[in-house]
Formats: sequence, structure tokens, C-alpha cells
Amino acid sequence: MTSKDQVPRNVAPELFEKWRPPVRGAANPERMDNPVWEWLVKTRLSAYQANELMNGPSSMEVGPCWCFDRFGQTSTELPDGRVVLIGGEHEDHYDPDFYIYNDVVVITTDGRVEIYGYPLDSFPATDFHSATLIDGAVLLIGNLSYPDDRRAGYTQVLQLDLETLSMSRIETSGSNPGWIHGHAATLTEDGRGIVISGGTVDLCDGTWLVENIDDWRLDIETWRWKRLSAKTWPRFEVHRKDQRPNHLWHLRQLLWSQEVGWDDVEEKSKELTDELGDPPRLDVIHTLYSPGLADEVFPESEDEYNVYSIRVGDVVVRYVEDSFVIQVTVEGELAAETVRELKTDLIDKFGLLEQTAIHCREIPAL
Repeated sequence: MTSKDQVPRNVAPELFEKWRPPVRGAANPERMDNPVWEWLVKTRLSAYQANELMNGPSSMEVGPCWCFDRFGQTSTELPDGRVVLIGGEHEDHYDPDFYIYNDVVVITTDGRVEIYGYPLDSFPATDFHSATLIDGAVLLIGNLSYPDDRRAGYTQVLQLDLETLSMSRIETSGSNPGWIHGHAATLTEDGRGIVISGGTVDLCDGTWLVENIDDWRLDIETWRWKRLSAKTWPRFEVHRKDQRPNHLWHLRQLLWSQEVGWDDVEEKSKELTDELGDPPRLDVIHTLYSPGLADEVFPESEDEYNVYSIRVGDVVVRYVEDSFVIQVTVEGELAAETVRELKTDLIDKFGLLEQTAIHCREIPAL
């Protein structure tokens, strides 16, 4: 944590007040260097830390504070040694400092900071995109963004010109992956295309985000998308019928406290009992993703958070858990009856844990 005596002398309280709020650019691009933002780029202090150090006003009252502590930001090193950092978000939607940025920050080889802002019609608020260095430009593919800015069946593609640092939208054709983010982008060996894999897609139909299980190629000469695979794997998801958040994280925390002997077990158990209506069924947690028909239950992966996998015959079945939904992907062909058994097993156990009705739906193909 930076102390007050480490705040640069040129970051005076009145200057901090001026540059405290995030500001969109007025030109494409607009140079927006200032001592406050440069200091925050170099320190990567959170908005809360910076505001506390400078005795700024409450974000609950005046809105978010600008900062460079971000998720979903890309970093691209150029051949001349400069590093280009693009967009990203700070905090989650419920935090008063939540904000999705549409800026470009260039770190020069001698450590200087250049900050460029853009109008939203040239460069929308963008996070969890990919950035691929091509001839004279950085190509940005995908975006999570604010819910109201997402478009069904559309993939955002932007191009940053490295000579002018202007941003332009690229209109594409063909079969695209939709409103995708958090994916991998790989430049083809011939340099004529970019292959997109993994990531998550918002179908913009009011349901939860869906994992992308296929590969897609964007031709950077014609700007035409081509779908490289079309897996027909069975996929489904379960959630509380009332669509409220589930208690899986809290149940796992209680189980962990119990296993390590922490003294907060009774308190956590009471809180969950009050929430659920009956004492939590911790015995079910261990078997939530272990149906009787599983031939093997794989250990949890350190590289994939909240992902659990089993093997049924020669087929891997993967469960992805979050605070609202559990999504299941059968990575191959299984008999319809076997898939029904997997659904029934998960619905029954999830219902015991949540002590409420559970809804199951098929995940549509992208």
C-alpha cells in the first residue's frame, strides 16, 4: 500500500479532484496525459486506495474514481519495445468504482506514460477482448462490456492504427462466434487470419453466459468469419427456479472451515440455515459432481476455477459452476438415457443443497 508521503508532489489535491473521475475522449484519439493518471498507471493503485490516499469524496456519492487496476485489459509489446495496454474494467458491477474503460495507454521504452482517450462511437467500453499484433496495427476481437451494449449474433472487431493511434470499427461478414469475450486469439502461420477458441458468449436472450466450444477463423484480408467446427455435444444447465443466486460458494466455505477446524463453523452454519430454511447438507457437496455412473472423477484443476470433470466410458463430462448456474458439457457422444441420468442426478443433488425447486434447460448451439 502506497503511503501519503509517496504521492508525487505534482499530484496536488486540487489536481486529483479534477482528474479523479473517468472521462471519455472527445477525439479519435485525444491525448489525455496528466500527473494523476500517470501516477495511477505506474502504481496500479485501486480506485479505493487512491481515493483514500487523496481524501477524495465517496464514490457512492460522486461516482467511480479513475484507476489502472483492471481486469480484462490487454497488453501488447510492439517490435520497438513499447507496450500498449488497452481497455479493461475495474471491480464488479455492484462496486461504486465499477467502470469499463475505452482508453489506450502506451508505455515507452524509457518508462514514459502516454494516455489516449476515445469517443464511445469510435471505441466502445471494452473488456475481456483479445489483442493481436498485425502489420501496423493491433486487432481487438470480442468484448464483454455493459449488458445494454451487447448485441446478439455480433462479434466486435476494432483496429488500433499504431502510427496514428486512431481506433476504427471493422465490419465483418460470415459466421461469427457472437458476443464473445475471454477467448484465445491466435494468428495463423501465414499471417492472413486469426483463430478464436474458448471464451464465453452472451446469447443476449436473458439467460446466462455460455461457454464457446468451437473454433472460428477471421480472414484479416476479407474480414470474413468462417466457422471451423460445429460440435453437437449435449449441453445443459441448472439453476434455482426462482433465479436467485445459489449458495454453493458459501457451502464450500463452510465445509472448508469445518475441515480445517476454524471457529466460525457454528456462525456460518446458522447463517446458511437461516438462508436455506434447514441445516445445510454438507454431505451432498462431496458427491455433487460424482454421479453413480461415473467411471472416474478427476481431481480439481488448479488452472480452471470452479470446473469439475468426470469420465463416463470414454467421454469427459465437465461441470462449470458459478453463483447462479451450473453448466454441463458432455464432450462426446453418450446415450440419451445416460444424459438424462446425469441431469436427474444433478437436479436432485442441487435441489437438496439449495432446498428449493431447480430448473434445467438445454444450452442451444451457437
